[in-house]
Amino acid sequence: MHDTVVSRIYGHISHHESSTVGRLLLIILLAVLVHVLVKVTRRTSEWFIHQGQVKKNPIGFVTQQPKFITLTRLIASSVIFIIYFLAVGLFFEELGFNLKNYLASATVIGLAISFGCQGLVQDVVIGLTLIFSDTMDVGDLVEIAGTAVVIGRVEEIGLRFTKLVNFYNQEIFIPNRTIANVSRYPFGGIYAYADVQLPAGMDQEKAGQAVMNVAQGMWRQFGAIILNEPTVGPVETAEDGGWSFIRVCFKIWPGQGSLIDTTFRQQMVSAMKTFNPNYADWQVPVTYRAMTAAPKQAPAGGPA
Repeated sequence: MHDTVVSRIYGHISHHESSTVGRLLLIILLAVLVHVLVKVTRRTSEWFIHQGQVKKNPIGFVTQQPKFITLTRLIASSVIFIIYFLAVGLFFEELGFNLKNYLASATVIGLAISFGCQGLVQDVVIGLTLIFSDTMDVGDLVEIAGTAVVIGRVEEIGLRFTKLVNFYNQEIFIPNRTIANVSRYPFGGIYAYADVQLPAGMDQEKAGQAVMNVAQGMWRQFGAIILNEPTVGPVETAEDGGWSFIRVCFKIWPGQGSLIDTTFRQQMVSAMKTFNPNYADWQVPVTYRAMTAAPKQAPAGGPA
């Protein structure tokens, strides 16, 4: 009888050891499977993104659009999170925990984290809204108003931050929840129109040359702000006004209008004083307008 009891105990231990080994092998197999699934998900998403030789991918999205890249990576990250979440649950189940309890506790913890991180949730919701609503896209030149006003080119629209590069080449990370208003410059800048009024009786050829010299000098000196070579129009006459003027059109970086209001105006007034000592600042009015056509030189006679 003693031998029978020993054999039963030995058999139970052997069965327990074989069960433990089996579970360890299953856990290792699960880890390998998760690793493979994550790799496949990432490579599939990158395949959609970098299939750039063809204009469209098999399901009809333009792969070159930054918005498609953002959404593809977001979906891939979500799938990877779900894979890891389920893998951890199966791992705990193999260790003897109840899978339903794991899912329930994860839900409760997720709700607690959501209430404790309302700012993070707001960032994510607004980030998704920015992506889906076509408010702005990567590469756009925008003005964002929130806790501060920032002008720059959009580098990335993330789930927590929107990244801009401003005029000073600074990288600015704006929390999505602080974004109140978005103003787009769809064609990459604004036009500044300076109307140089000519002194009465002034030689028009000399006037045109003086305006051209100042405009070209401004472009050479401030090429980082003045984005294109300025256009200098012909001499025009104001209807019913009786005075003549020459219109100069600058394409400039948004928010840098003071360059035209001050420096260009001062240099132009100084040049015109050589012809008329009484020439004044008000004779060089400046107006601004966002570009409404593809980037090119604006016509001399008026706004694009």
